Amino acid sequence: MKYMRILTVPAFVVAMTLPAAAQQLSLGQISGYLNGLKTARGEFTQINDDGTISTGRILIKRPGRVRFEYDPPEQTLVVSNGDTVGIVDPKSNTGTEAYPLHRTPLKIILAHNVDLTRERMVTGHASDGKSTTVRAQDPDNPEYGSIELVFTADPVELRQWVINDSGGSRTTVVLGDLKTGMRLENENFVIPGKERVIIDR
Repeated sequence: MKYMRILTVPAFVVAMTLPAAAQQLSLGQISGYLNGLKTARGEFTQINDDGTISTGRILIKRPGRVRFEYDPPEQTLVVSNGDTVGIVDPKSNTGTEAYPLHRTPLKIILAHNVDLTRERMVTGHASDGKSTTVRAQDPDNPEYGSIELVFTADPVELRQWVINDSGGSRTTVVLGDLKTGMRLENENFVIPGKERVIIDR
């Protein structure tokens, strides 16, 4: 399912305004940025593996919490409450789907303490002179997939990520300008209907 791929999976080149040139960010700099990113909100554009495009709004509250609100006509909601990821699609007849957060690559950037210098976590680290890309995976469970994170510098900002699943599917999420440091209530990260869902641990 395409919404699950944002959690478990650059097939599409997105034009972004980037600095003319930037030094490659170190893994320590990137880890420090993510650890300092406590709350954020903004717009996103998602390029699905089949080439279709979705848009919406994202809320982030680290550790563990994220909310994707998709624009009509989709009206889909994807929420992580810190432990479980729920996918709510009003058009679905199966109700809310739920998955453990620890089995998705998003766990890497939503962790309480992000440490990209950990052995076998980072499998790629490069710069094109405008941005720095890091490819990371759970070193203990690489079968859960990987995430490619794209950052710009001065100041350091997360601009997009690409989720790669074990089946070869890739989904890109491009972030608009993130506003950070605001208060976000935990109610934003409650999964509707979670009590009626069986979660495969």
